[in-house]
Amino acid sequence: MSNQAKKEEIEVPEISEMEAANNMLTAREAIISTEEAEELSKIESIHKEETEGAEKTTTKESKHTFKEEKISADHVYAKYEDVDKEQLQRDLEEIKASLGPVGQEDFDHLLKLERWGRAFTLSGFFMIYVVTALEVSIGLSTFGFWTLGIIAAILIGVGNVARWADVTHPILHGAYDKVPNIPKQYTKAGYARGTNRYFHWLDWIKPEAWEYEHNIMHHYHLGEDDDPDNVERNMQWLIQSKTPMFLRRIFVYIFAATWKFTYYAPNTLRILENKERRKRREPEIDDYELSPFTENGAKLWKNYYLPYGITKFVAMPLLFLPLGWGAVWSALIILLMSEAYANLHSFLVIVPNHSAGDIYQFSEPHKSQGEFYLRQIMGSVNYNTGPEWLDFSQGFLNYQIEHHLFPNTPQSFQQKMQPLVKELCKKHNIEYRQDSVWKRISMTVDLMVGKTKLLKVDGI
Repeated sequence: MSNQAKKEEIEVPEISEMEAANNMLTAREAIISTEEAEELSKIESIHKEETEGAEKTTTKESKHTFKEEKISADHVYAKYEDVDKEQLQRDLEEIKASLGPVGQEDFDHLLKLERWGRAFTLSGFFMIYVVTALEVSIGLSTFGFWTLGIIAAILIGVGNVARWADVTHPILHGAYDKVPNIPKQYTKAGYARGTNRYFHWLDWIKPEAWEYEHNIMHHYHLGEDDDPDNVERNMQWLIQSKTPMFLRRIFVYIFAATWKFTYYAPNTLRILENKERRKRREPEIDDYELSPFTENGAKLWKNYYLPYGITKFVAMPLLFLPLGWGAVWSALIILLMSEAYANLHSFLVIVPNHSAGDIYQFSEPHKSQGEFYLRQIMGSVNYNTGPEWLDFSQGFLNYQIEHHLFPNTPQSFQQKMQPLVKELCKKHNIEYRQDSVWKRISMTVDLMVGKTKLLKVDGI
């Protein structure tokens, strides 16, 4: 994509406050539950009161600029303001309606993915048993230990990623809630709640915190200032530093191997805490509190770090104690490797979805359903799709555009929608980005180290 751009001035059409509110409600209800919509309305009411004075200083005559990016030498995609957003909305919702209701077939698809994930996890633990048993019985060479240990770590890591991306992700979006007679544990209201967290999805991240951070703050504010997963903004401390570029890249690779522990856990806690602070009209938290001797640091250790850390790195290795303490230490080493692999794998398939030099950011909230849809396309990218094993290995995040358009749909719907949405983008002359995940991770690292920047749509 060329870095040359033309700036044009466009007038922002005036709409009544009530019409704007109705449009926003329409957009919101397409992606979240009624309860979540009410929560967002409360947040917006608080923000409005806090910024009311500043808003009065803006004039109706204000104008905004739009940056038009040339895609190639002979083709330019439709400009943001020229896309018929109402028609885009009608066309996309027609595609969704054509798929019919979510049913048993879609639920069976989820159960298949769940079985695949569990098979990887159990195979990995069986390999740990093989390694430790061989060490005790005949002894293993260093090469033999690390070869079998790495295989076991990868198997467990794949199962970890599958549990998060292939199972937990759609369930917490409510994708299967409308399946007739579905067991409660596969519904948004029944999954990983309370002590069921230990059986449904135990990770560094508390399910309720990730659900709020991801479902509302990320999905609803994609590409805006309130999006907590804006990589370029989150990495400014590194981008603005005078660190040599090769050291920046090394840091990114280390971060990728630990990011659920170092980023997602404290960040989701911070976002959830700020939700409550807004209600109490208290200052919001900008930084992580990692020390267990601070209020939020104590919550982080008690509710995030310790439940997962003790279970995986203390209780699970001790299962091999009948084979001796050597077996316990071997199991711990393999489980630590599996954790690093799971972080790298999940980073690979999650982060590049919205982070590269050809992805757009927006300076104002969307104002209609059609505009919301347009932003999900402009702010997301797909990886190569199909066959089923490839989709599974990428956590179905290779259908990110379709997922962001209709996040409460199951992965089986997204597979069916993908070619239809891609064709629709051609009709509206909107760029539909789809590349190899390896190409996209390279572009993401370039963004994280400051080699490239996100595209901006200013005043929109």
